[in-house]
Amino acid sequence: MTDAFADLLAANRRYADDFALSGFDGVARAGVAVVTCMDSRIDPLGMIGLVPGDAKILRNPGGRVTDQVLVALVLGVNLLGVERVLVIQHTRCAMASRSEEELQAEISRRQGQDATWMSLGVITDQLRSIRAEVAKVRAHPLIPDTVEVGGFRYDVDTGLLEPVA
Repeated sequence: MTDAFADLLAANRRYADDFALSGFDGVARAGVAVVTCMDSRIDPLGMIGLVPGDAKILRNPGGRVTDQVLVALVLGVNLLGVERVLVIQHTRCAMASRSEEELQAEISRRQGQDATWMSLGVITDQLRSIRAEVAKVRAHPLIPDTVEVGGFRYDVDTGLLEPVA
């Protein structure tokens, strides 16, 4: 292993000195799952007043409810105490502000090879997308109707959540 991770491993050793989740069973203590974007401006726990151990956090480009996210939600709901699901997309998201072709062209330019073969899943209408992602969760046969599912847009400039669905 190179020294590229030395700073992170040192930080991990400091983190482990006060590690408080030892022996924790992995159940979402607040009964919450959050599906959101991988954007580093988003603190999925902090923005809703939670701490590690309270929620299941599922992140991907755009905060999409993919097949793998559905698997995670089914597990969370049936085995890990999830009773509420928040689907959160955000303002100024690259996945919602550029076309598929623009993103593919940028990646192709940076890598010096064609990236048009890769589907990136851009969002052409964010509010409609949030509603559709929420509908996917609500319609899943292994997620009972008793699970509350809400869709929100997070404003990266104010820190506020706007209810959408």
